Amino acid sequence: MRLLHTSDWHLGRSFHRVGMLGAQADFIGHLVATVREYAVDAVVVSGDVYDRAVPPLAAVELFDDALHRLAGLGVPTVMISGNHDSARRLGVGAGLIGRAGIHLRTDPAASGTPVMLSDAHGEVAFYGLPYLEPALVKDEFEVEKAGHEAVLAAAMDRVRADLAARPRGTRSVVLAHAFVTGGAPSDSERDITVGGVAAVPAGVFDGVDYVALGHLHGCQTLTERVRYSGSPLPYSFSEADHRKSMWLVDLDADGTVTAERLDCPVPRALARIRGTLEELLADPALARHREAWVEATLTDPVRPADPMARLTERFPHTLSLVFAPERAPDDPSVSYARRLAGRDDQQIAEDFVAHVRGTGPDEHERAVLRDTVDAVRAAEAVNEVAR
Repeated sequence: MRLLHTSDWHLGRSFHRVGMLGAQADFIGHLVATVREYAVDAVVVSGDVYDRAVPPLAAVELFDDALHRLAGLGVPTVMISGNHDSARRLGVGAGLIGRAGIHLRTDPAASGTPVMLSDAHGEVAFYGLPYLEPALVKDEFEVEKAGHEAVLAAAMDRVRADLAARPRGTRSVVLAHAFVTGGAPSDSERDITVGGVAAVPAGVFDGVDYVALGHLHGCQTLTERVRYSGSPLPYSFSEADHRKSMWLVDLDADGTVTAERLDCPVPRALARIRGTLEELLADPALARHREAWVEATLTDPVRPADPMARLTERFPHTLSLVFAPERAPDDPSVSYARRLAGRDDQQIAEDFVAHVRGTGPDEHERAVLRDTVDAVRAAEAVNEVAR
């Protein structure tokens, strides 16, 4: 069976004030053409279809168009909700839409109930594990403490139990939306840390033939059977070195996996340039970035006059301007933002305690801070569902 694995469309998202709806529509057209060209048997979409719980009307219309075009191909599609989606909204009408071959899996309780598809070699069970917010699904999966690994492990126990009851030789595909250990994040994914831990081990998914992951925006191979497709378009300058693509996966009769990367069309290249303003305006080696979307980091010790206007004369598509004066690390003018760069909420809170009190928190206090951060995240997740 030949699968096309994609994820993280983020319909409705912009890139530094530049609307991406046209590029997203181009991607949908490319997806449909790819299904035709490569005789794909099934499409899998591993979450974050939309960029937010209540997407703009234009994004909903594009999604509707995508559904109609995929259904018109007569090729089954299996799709799960991600942490950016409203599972309830995305899943509206799933039963009816399923009759057209578009299988929406947004209910955590149905994680162990597969979509069954078949080819000349027999049946393939597709298990859709939507994004599992630990605080919201803890009771459903009967785990003692809310955590990503615990709820995903419980969901996978249901998958393996269902698979064990099926005829020998039934092949299996799992769609999941999670941060799996070994994956490389970018700046454009929403933080899903719980209990100080965001990642889950790849071993959680043992026992199935292929795991189609979503959430991280870079295309990645964790194992031959566990892969991220990444987002089809860039959504932050941290993705400047990404090759945007989808996985074309062949699942043989015995469950052997072979995979090929198929490139996606992107509207413009991304470029991150760094130096003093005069260096960036004069360096001939930077001429190749004239038509790229540019993030310029200025290292001038004093902020120059009209930097954006001057940069856009040479680089018309400059979208982001960052000031990072080259100073000694102990210079008091080093910005607070730079000192916090790369630190998560838990670390920032612990550093604040140490700054105010003179000593850092003990183990009990760290646990209190962690529980508080998790409670805030859980409240935000509940609010997203309510919206």
